Amino acid sequence: MKLNKLIIGVVVAAMSFQALSWGQIGHRVTGAIAEQYLTLEAQRAINQLLINEDLAKASTYADEMKSNPSEFWKKTANPWHYVNVFDGKTYSDVAPPPEGNAATALDMFSKQLKSKQSSFAEKQLALRFIVHIIGDLHQPFHAGNGIDRGGNDVKLTFFWEDSNLHRVWDSGLIDRQKLSYTEWTKILSRKISEQQAQQWMEVDPKVWIAESAKLRANLYPDNDKLSWDYQYQNLPIVKQRLQMGGVRIAAYLNALFE
Repeated sequence: MKLNKLIIGVVVAAMSFQALSWGQIGHRVTGAIAEQYLTLEAQRAINQLLINEDLAKASTYADEMKSNPSEFWKKTANPWHYVNVFDGKTYSDVAPPPEGNAATALDMFSKQLKSKQSSFAEKQLALRFIVHIIGDLHQPFHAGNGIDRGGNDVKLTFFWEDSNLHRVWDSGLIDRQKLSYTEWTKILSRKISEQQAQQWMEVDPKVWIAESAKLRANLYPDNDKLSWDYQYQNLPIVKQRLQMGGVRIAAYLNALFE
């Protein structure tokens, strides 16, 4: 009975999650970093699918299309930006909800990208979603606890403006630095050592999810007024998750196009 209630809770939480993600800057940073670690095979395949479009541009497509009035974008694709992992649980402990989540969508789009039966447009969509989803899964609050809609329900002020915890991590901490995505990419790329890049070449989504869930559990603030102290403590985490997300987008695509 308790297990059934737990599963139902996951489903309900997933359906009510406001599907936001790294803001445009964050996603573009992960896409731009990924470009630097692609194999020649992967780069050629991507160039054939994304005409005059790099991974930085492709990375934001799934968010930009949320304004499309079709049922696919308004309803079907909405849960594909996040997963729920209860405190003390792992992603594998509870079955994914019927409508799917970021992990199931990543698997679905990976198969769609590789299938000979997929049309050119279907492969383009799959590639854009893959880049986006991998970025999402590196934002700690996209591995939500299944209770507060990934921090959306945690209302607070961030530098004296009304916000919520999810938004702070999607864009607040990033936008506050007043850097373009190209400036972010240049700064963060320089700080990725060869050893780090090799260590981060992990293509198992469950590993990324576990990392995000572990981080998330310690990111809830002690008060509802966030400013300099919270930024100082957590900006290094934002930077590393952007770096890791970029490296892993490349690693995942390299494996798919191998």
